[in-house]
Amino acid sequence: MLTKRIIPCLDIKDGRTVKGVNFVGLRDAGNPVELAATYAEEGADELVFLDITATVEKRKTLVQLVQDVAKEINIPFTVGGGISSVADVSALLGAGADKVSINSSAVKRPELVNELAQEFGSQCVVVAIDSREMDNGEHVVHVRGGRTPTDKETISWATEVQERGAGEILLTSMNHDGTKAGFAKKLTGTLTKKLQIPVIASGGAGTKAHFFDIFENNDADAALAASIFHFKEIPIPELKAYLYERNITIRI
Repeated sequence: MLTKRIIPCLDIKDGRTVKGVNFVGLRDAGNPVELAATYAEEGADELVFLDITATVEKRKTLVQLVQDVAKEINIPFTVGGGISSVADVSALLGAGADKVSINSSAVKRPELVNELAQEFGSQCVVVAIDSREMDNGEHVVHVRGGRTPTDKETISWATEVQERGAGEILLTSMNHDGTKAGFAKKLTGTLTKKLQIPVIASGGAGTKAHFFDIFENNDADAALAASIFHFKEIPIPELKAYLYERNITIRI
């Protein structure tokens, strides 16, 4: 079995790390460069950096900040927010990113996934999907930082982007985001079993047991969390030791 990955996420707004609940009520969580350096030291497997208002504010991701973070870490680094072209990705990779995450721009123009995979390789292209379970039970893809519902159903959209060349899916359950009540196990597990590419579970981590739950039956290839790491609720070394003791294949 492939090693399961633990991934802290830096949601960036106005140059600071922030965290909310269900995508709203943001509060400050610290300096992104300092946090990134700490996570790399503590043994995080990767780092995700999302400029969460870049799309809404119709601007590019903060390249200088990406550069500052990249200088401090020695682990794979994924950057997202406001990316809509090959040129945008070139700039971010040049600044030190290893992978890019696209979301709204992929929904708006799905060919972008093909273009980026062709230019930089599938391993570089992460498609982030913000999914909300509606009252009728359907899982609907949302864009613009979770503000706008689309006509796309989550599983079928993930399948399409895999076919277009995406190398990984970052699946955030909007219903679970920031609640600390556990990951969206059923939806994530369904997606992981359907796709051939890795799926990162995001939204809802609150305890070490939640990570065990999502990994135990191979419902996700990686698990991403933010506030529990930012506010020192669960130290990464402690989480990894906990998982290792329970026979989850993890990099110690």
